[in-house]
Amino acid sequence: MTDLHRALPHLRRPVALTRLGLVAERVTRCFWPLWSVVFVILAPMMMGWHDRLPLELFWALAVAAVLALGYFTWRGVRAFHWPTRAEAMARVDASLPGRPLAALADSQAIGSADADSAAVWQAHQTRMAARSRDARGAEPDLRVSSRDPYGLRFMALLAFTAALLFGSLLRVTSVSDMTPGAGEQVLATGPVWEGWVEPPAYTGKPSLYLNDIPEGPLRVPEGSEVTLRLYGEIGALSVNETVSGRPEVVADEDAAVPAAADPEQTFAVERNGRIVIDGPGGTSWEIAVIDDAPPSVATAGPVEAEALGEMSLPFTATDDYAVTAGRAVIALDLDAVDRQFGLTRAPEPREPVTLDLPMPFAGDRSNFTEALIDDFSQHPWANLPVTVTLEVRDALEQVGAAPPEPMILPGRRFFQPVARAVIEQRRDLLWSKANAGRVSDLLKAIAYRPEDGLIRSETSYLRLRVITRRLSMMAEFGIDDAGRDEIAEALWDLAIQLEEGTLTDARERLRRAQERLAEAMRNGASDEEISELMQELREAVDDYTRMLAEQAGPQEGDGTDEPQTAEGDTFEFTQDELQALMDRIQELMEEGRMAEAQELMEQLNQLMENMQVTQGEGGGQQSPGQQSMQDLSETLRDQQGLSDEAFRDLQEQFGQNQQGQQQQGQQPGQQPGQGGEPGDQPGQQSGEGEPQGGQPGQPGQGEGTQQSLADRQQALRDELERQQQNLPNLGGEAADGARRSLERAESAMDGAEDALREGDMAEAIDRQSEAMDALREGIRDLSRALAENSQEQPGQGQQQGDATGRVEPMRRDPLGRQLGESGQFGTEENLLQGEDIYRRAEELLEELRRRSADQGRSEEELDYLRRLLKRF
Repeated sequence: MTDLHRALPHLRRPVALTRLGLVAERVTRCFWPLWSVVFVILAPMMMGWHDRLPLELFWALAVAAVLALGYFTWRGVRAFHWPTRAEAMARVDASLPGRPLAALADSQAIGSADADSAAVWQAHQTRMAARSRDARGAEPDLRVSSRDPYGLRFMALLAFTAALLFGSLLRVTSVSDMTPGAGEQVLATGPVWEGWVEPPAYTGKPSLYLNDIPEGPLRVPEGSEVTLRLYGEIGALSVNETVSGRPEVVADEDAAVPAAADPEQTFAVERNGRIVIDGPGGTSWEIAVIDDAPPSVATAGPVEAEALGEMSLPFTATDDYAVTAGRAVIALDLDAVDRQFGLTRAPEPREPVTLDLPMPFAGDRSNFTEALIDDFSQHPWANLPVTVTLEVRDALEQVGAAPPEPMILPGRRFFQPVARAVIEQRRDLLWSKANAGRVSDLLKAIAYRPEDGLIRSETSYLRLRVITRRLSMMAEFGIDDAGRDEIAEALWDLAIQLEEGTLTDARERLRRAQERLAEAMRNGASDEEISELMQELREAVDDYTRMLAEQAGPQEGDGTDEPQTAEGDTFEFTQDELQALMDRIQELMEEGRMAEAQELMEQLNQLMENMQVTQGEGGGQQSPGQQSMQDLSETLRDQQGLSDEAFRDLQEQFGQNQQGQQQQGQQPGQQPGQGGEPGDQPGQQSGEGEPQGGQPGQPGQGEGTQQSLADRQQALRDELERQQQNLPNLGGEAADGARRSLERAESAMDGAEDALREGDMAEAIDRQSEAMDALREGIRDLSRALAENSQEQPGQGQQQGDATGRVEPMRRDPLGRQLGESGQFGTEENLLQGEDIYRRAEELLEELRRRSADQGRSEEELDYLRRLLKRF
């Protein structure tokens, strides 16, 4: 190889570079433990740990360090071998294809006398020589991971780097203080000092090393802590400062160390002043304190209120460092209240409402915008003038407050007239308990003529009468806070029932939801607003269709609650088709295709105007499941009618009890024709003595009527038992739920029958209400069970073609799969095959959450995943 090196001059540079690389490689592999030990020794010394160790422990560690250095030095020297030129050439040869240098160093073993063989050999040598011109210096392998599997070298380097950042090499020289003759050496070299300024942690500012800061002005945050250490002869250096505000410390005459010459001093910066280090190598600084300004807060826009009363108040808070907490204080603005009607009295004292302001979970708190969200619908000050005062605090407990902001405290808006009146009386009662008598009289006036149509639900009317009677008794004998709150809660529940409990109101809420969504289409609403409005529309459609199903068939006295359609123009569709259409509208709106969404919205409006809930297949022979649905719906209507008659009988009893208390005419709380007092409405009884509408007209007939109601309740229970036996044999959780609901309905009917026979009409009505709720739940579960089982019987429940002329919505779910045969979302086709479908669904949900948390994905994909998670 040496002769080859001389014969081929172009190899000299690559071989020299490779040889240097081999030196670095072998030094690294042999001596990495040595410099790791050096780093481990220097790091604690630069941090000054040796100053705090006992002298004996320090010398023990020093001996161990010297022994470790000697051992690893000897081990490295012993293992190190200087690389030769032949080793470098071999490394270069190994980096070339076909090892041309080894081939050039070879000689022809046989056939050298043959001219042809010699020519072939010569051609081979020439080719290898040409290939050797591509030689480059081989890279050294400096990796020692196989020798240091635990990464000890990196730990040592990290400790040394931290010591460089937060320590000082000057501290290493203080080791001489622990050696004999240290006092003379200090005197020879002179005293030294070190100092640091540590700002408060909440400022986020770094520490300052005073040794690196020249003499002159220095600005530090208020409350910063200064630490000074004096090394050398005691008294050679001293500290004088005027920034801490502490009184001067006068040392005792017998004290060994003057106060200003204490070897270690720590004090806080409270005001402007000077810090002076007197003595050899001393210096001084003019300290200027950076004052911590108090935080500030202000509203960032007008208060926003949802239809159901939820309030959102945006605000902006700022501070020079960080806002730590805040609160909002809501107080009644009595001067701005319109003191009319029940508000003319002095209000009862109430403490202001105090709410914690939301703070950012992460990020900068020096300047941020958040929103205070809460629901005050049931608060006594709802819809009354109030003042909102926002306050924030910083780490120094400094408080910044915004001026009181006048506003109307948002509350739920009621549109039904009686509900609005009930809420107003609830407000007056909460305003002052002295209004109890006035509220009772007004509630009696509200319930005076229920037949005029203001209160369509007889159950709501009964609740109003019960509340009025209890409030009258409380007003007469005294009302306490607990009783007032109980009445207020009952009035709120009654108002909600009046607002949301009738088909007409459901239709009105549906109309309002459609109008709000149409307005959002025109104004280009955001995705959040679209999602909120679509959810409101879905709930309104669900309520409307549910009440249509419950009131299927003409209802006496309220024919306006059924949608009117021309004969022959009946429009039949399913709930799933409605959901699919609304999903398509939301999808188009989120994609910005407002024109297409508007067209589908008009089709939805047309559908709702011509709605007819499909109970069967639209003609032909009914299946057993459909027959059971029809029978149960009839049972529900019969139970509703029976409950109404029981309610009227209970009203008759109330009227008889109040007859002896009325001397002249009728009081505001009495209802003609409902109370049953003789002489009040003589025209309401027929010649046979039976009241119109099936009401018992005379007191003596009450017992017979109750017995008749009990017999009819028994017959209705027997009919339900027969219908349970005729239920189709369906499987699944929904079918089991339907059976359990019907069993509860049967048990409730049995209890209602017993109460009717005992004459306890109130208990009978409660049990009948439980039976109706259980029947409704059973009908819903049976409908779901029929839909689930219809996939196993293709052809049932389907409506092929488009004979009605309606537009078929896209029949695909959010994952792009074709809907099942029954038109329901969530088909198990190609997704939830197998027995453990719930485990598979949970796995899919977890996968969606995992992908949505991956911030490396595109914004469009993350948007799509969030919509899927929000929907499911």
